[in-house]
Amino acid sequence: MKQEKELERLEGYVDCRNRPALHGKHGGMLAASFVLVVEVMENLAFLATASNLVTYLTGYMHLSLSESAVTVNNFMATSFLLALLGAFLSDAFCTTYIIYLVSAIIEFLGLVILTIQARSASLKPPPCFPSSPACQSMTSSQVAMLFGGLYLSALGIGGIKGSLAPHGAEQFDKDTLQGRNGRSTFFNYFVFSLAGGGLIAVTFVVWMEDNEGWQWGFGISMIAILLSIVVFVSGSLLYRNKKPTGSPLTTIGKVFAAAIFSHRPSQCTIDSNAGIDHSLGTADTVPSNELTFLNRAVEDDQCIKFLHCTIEEVEDVKIVIQLIPIFLSTIVLNCCLAQLSTFSVEQAATMDTHVGSFKVPPASLPIFPIIFMMIMAPVYDHVILPFARKVTRTEVGITHLQRIGTGLVLSIVAMTVAALVEVKRKRVAAEAGTSKNAVTRYFTVVDFVGVGVLFEFSTCQDS
Repeated sequence: MKQEKELERLEGYVDCRNRPALHGKHGGMLAASFVLVVEVMENLAFLATASNLVTYLTGYMHLSLSESAVTVNNFMATSFLLALLGAFLSDAFCTTYIIYLVSAIIEFLGLVILTIQARSASLKPPPCFPSSPACQSMTSSQVAMLFGGLYLSALGIGGIKGSLAPHGAEQFDKDTLQGRNGRSTFFNYFVFSLAGGGLIAVTFVVWMEDNEGWQWGFGISMIAILLSIVVFVSGSLLYRNKKPTGSPLTTIGKVFAAAIFSHRPSQCTIDSNAGIDHSLGTADTVPSNELTFLNRAVEDDQCIKFLHCTIEEVEDVKIVIQLIPIFLSTIVLNCCLAQLSTFSVEQAATMDTHVGSFKVPPASLPIFPIIFMMIMAPVYDHVILPFARKVTRTEVGITHLQRIGTGLVLSIVAMTVAALVEVKRKRVAAEAGTSKNAVTRYFTVVDFVGVGVLFEFSTCQDS
């Protein structure tokens, strides 16, 4: 019986009480379902703040359009860059479970600060028309409170984005076909959940911000994060948590350091074959001929023994380096997405956004890519992917590079359409002699939908 229990253990995983995780009891789609629900509320809080933030900064904090756009872009960039910190900490020191909880609490505190500032008139500049020269700028204390709340939220958002999706992926066994298919399905529905939270954010929450006040917008985001913590903790007994095994960033640094220090022959004895298991008798026992500079890292230099690296570590670092061109190409993609939350909102504000007698808030226009993402996620998982697997006779069906390439091409199309819309808007405004013109919001639908398509395809899911 004891041996049977030993076989049920998941090697390298523990439960929420730091006991060995067990097959059939921890992990699986049921555990991952809690993560999907949490993502709805997490992205609701994030997009409710980010999608309409440029309007808040220009209309209530009296920043110029360019200053507001820079602030929003910096806020979003910081949020995503700090995801690296969250991933590093969860890999090297804590589990993704702990990092999520700490990050969610930090974001909650940031939203509390922003809610208090939006609620109190004394913590904001006096109301005025944005174009009026009599508008007062924020005081230093108001600036400190605004940016303190924003970047405290960004710190929490970064930790969540670096830990929540990996935590969901940990619930599946990547070494089995069933586990890999389950992980692929999880990531597709993770995008669906992300879009679901965004849908609520850019409709209901944005309407509340524009009509009832920003204290409601920040307050709803604050409550959403609080509820996400409750839901996440509710699934604790079902989760399996991967033990920290060291960060890839640490491995990369060690390999480069070992290669540099082994560049020149030392007085110590160097055996170029040290660390190689000759008993395997396969090509995997020899470093590849690509990026041969890094092969020096496997040399057994007794003077710097703590820098000794295995061939597997060196080959992993080579793979990361080869991914850099792909990473750089996606920077342009994110520049396109940045337009969606800044200048596109102001562009829509100068258009006719009425649907009958109802006026659609400009910040709600991202609803089009979000709806399309929600449609595409299940269609991709249940229609496109099985068809591609049958045609290509491969497990993945559509490769990651094909997805990313499709997304990058669509980003060109989306931004071309956006540029043409702006040309028409400016021409109509010049002819009418006013910034408010007869161009309707339908002109922006095509480029907004294009952004939704490119996001669905360029999000490289683990399939």
